[in-house]
Amino acid sequence: MPYPVLQPGKVAGANGCALAVMAKAPRPGKVKTRLSPPLTPQQSSALNICFIQDTTENICQVTQAIKSAGVVAYTPVGDEAAFDGLLPSGFLLLGQRGEGFGERLLYACEDLFSCGFSAVCLIDSDSPTMPQQALLQAVESLSREGDRMVLGGSDDGGYYLIGLKRLHRRLFEQIDWSTDRVFSQTLDRAREITLEIELLPTWYVVDDAATLERLQQELSAPPGAGYDARHTRAYLERTC
Repeated sequence: MPYPVLQPGKVAGANGCALAVMAKAPRPGKVKTRLSPPLTPQQSSALNICFIQDTTENICQVTQAIKSAGVVAYTPVGDEAAFDGLLPSGFLLLGQRGEGFGERLLYACEDLFSCGFSAVCLIDSDSPTMPQQALLQAVESLSREGDRMVLGGSDDGGYYLIGLKRLHRRLFEQIDWSTDRVFSQTLDRAREITLEIELLPTWYVVDDAATLERLQQELSAPPGAGYDARHTRAYLERTC
């Protein structure tokens, strides 16, 4: 069954915190291209599907524990059918807009706030073992009085989650996207506008052969702080 698509500016019962995964439609040759090689384009796309399934299942469990809602902010618009059957029941879709990555993040925040959400977390789709406790901490922090930014840094210098209670355009300006300066520059922008900052535990994104190997090692070890990414584990056991 298709998932409801949010219409920016139209409040449709949305409330609480939006936990929105930034995702591309999982098509071979369009996603996880830096994992090919060692994987084929078809394998990279299949792994990307597993990442989306695990991340959204993690979020679904959070929505059952604390007032929040699961969303996938997707691109390209018109490719909604690519997500059919991949997401938990109750998830919503939101089409991405904007040219560069910074614009897409900014407009996703703007559109989600315009749909009636009281807070927004934008989450990457490349961290399938992201700790559930980090998501819970983000939602809890954004439910408290006072304005703030919640930021979960990744050890490549970027971030896997940014959470806001209000739209602050400055946080997405003068950022060298896709570099190891993204996290530090985002902190600089927050300090410029005297915005309170709460940091989440550092995690990692899977976007090359080295981090894929790290993921395999994590999922083959005894359970730790990371989420039990069952779809990803099963696929890697079959494929790698």
